[in-house]
Amino acid sequence: MANIKKGDLVQVISGPSQARGGDRGKQGRVIEVQVEKDRVVVEGVNFVTKHVRVGQTQRGTKTGGIETMEAPIHVSNVALVDPETKKPTRVGHRNEEVTKDGVTKTVRVRYAKKSGKDL
Repeated sequence: MANIKKGDLVQVISGPSQARGGDRGKQGRVIEVQVEKDRVVVEGVNFVTKHVRVGQTQRGTKTGGIETMEAPIHVSNVALVDPETKKPTRVGHRNEEVTKDGVTKTVRVRYAKKSGKDL
């Protein structure tokens, strides 16, 4: 089971601080997880400028120019945010028994190590 999933609130824990123009300490939602590259795209973090070639749409409007977009960041450089304390925490896994319609099923659940709350 993955520690970080799409939609999770994470905080950048490495790199230059915000005072030095970096992203350390920023929090944002995970937009995309690239499992094969061990990278995540976080909303509002690691902005890059991308030059897009000028073209035309069906209606004839011009497209292109310089766009800013979020670039992937390595999964080891972000930590999940604890829902209770709003601070970065490690992720643990535990098995829980869930009964639904009279059938008991064992399910793996992620939880925050600092507070013990389910994620």
